[in-house]
Amino acid sequence: MPHDHYSTTAPVLIEQVETFIVDLPTIRPHQLSMAIMQGQSLMLVRLRCSDGSVGIGEGTTIGGLAYGGESPEGMKLAIDTYFAPLLIGQNANAVPAVMARLHKAIRDNRFAKCAVETALFDALGHRLGLPISQLLGGSYRDSLPVAWTLASGDTGRDIEEAEQMLAQRRHQIFKLKIGRRSVAQDVAHVAAIKKALGERGQVRVDVNMAWSELQARHGLAALADAGCELAEQPVASAEALARLRGRYPIAIMADESLVGPGSAMDLARAQAADVFAIKIEQSGGLQAAQHVAAIGDAAGIELYGGTMLEGAIGTIASAHAFATFRQLQWGTELFGPLLLTEEILQQPLQYQDFQLRIPQGPGLGIALDEERIEHFRRDRSRSASVSMGATANAV
Repeated sequence: MPHDHYSTTAPVLIEQVETFIVDLPTIRPHQLSMAIMQGQSLMLVRLRCSDGSVGIGEGTTIGGLAYGGESPEGMKLAIDTYFAPLLIGQNANAVPAVMARLHKAIRDNRFAKCAVETALFDALGHRLGLPISQLLGGSYRDSLPVAWTLASGDTGRDIEEAEQMLAQRRHQIFKLKIGRRSVAQDVAHVAAIKKALGERGQVRVDVNMAWSELQARHGLAALADAGCELAEQPVASAEALARLRGRYPIAIMADESLVGPGSAMDLARAQAADVFAIKIEQSGGLQAAQHVAAIGDAAGIELYGGTMLEGAIGTIASAHAFATFRQLQWGTELFGPLLLTEEILQQPLQYQDFQLRIPQGPGLGIALDEERIEHFRRDRSRSASVSMGATANAV
């Protein structure tokens, strides 16, 4: 970001940090190897600055604590208790400096840090009249291809769902969640879907670390024979990924083992992945995701824009970051808002012609429907709020 973005005569200060949780229903149960999601909870953070500007960020996980060590409730508590006192009174224009302050004082908490960084960039974008992608160095693209995840667990239903997506020109890339059943059952499920779609749809799988290395050897060979082009995190460890990569005509993608720039370097050194599934939350923020992308790019590892099934805020924050990647060979899976039955934006996101259009307005380029947000807030009328000179309220 150019230095003159920060050179104001009077610094803009962060005056208030507010967090709240929004619970939204999903169109169907979403089955992963580690959890079955019946709905989605979004932890939202809203920063208010001394010039009146406001920024929004989102922290979302998969299945509460089923996926990792952070949850919406935990993020809210961490921000209210530990982040807010470090944020209040800081120069809101100096986003990297504010984030460095948080990194120095708070270990881990990558998802919560991502939510705060998103809110900081959103507010800065509103002040400068620029979209976040421009604040991150500029965009290579104004739309992103979006994969749809088939995760009902029922082969016939998944085929019907895929056919609907093709007919609507919404998705032509399909990722299948497998790993809850036997390898043979999973492969049969994938093969049936690929056979039904033929060349009209690309088929990939996400095992979410559910297989042993021996299971993966059998499964990857059979998946390749079935026409599956990519397997996401079939096993848990980077060492096992490295032993599997290159043995079968199917791309191996790192996801759960990719938790920021340091792990990206380790995976690159070990030659453990053909593709990086980059997620802004899992990386630790928008700038960290760019660092992961740069490492992958330098190592000849191809890139994919992943999701934590975020709602509209986290999805568009991801889209702005992914738009700045020089390469994005495998597209994205930013379908999170489409899994929800309720709209929380004044203007819904634009999914058309198999792409997600990236808003070009200031900041995130979106506006919340505050009435809908209030309706789905877990506390309905109570929120934790920290103001300059005040302490966090317990909720």
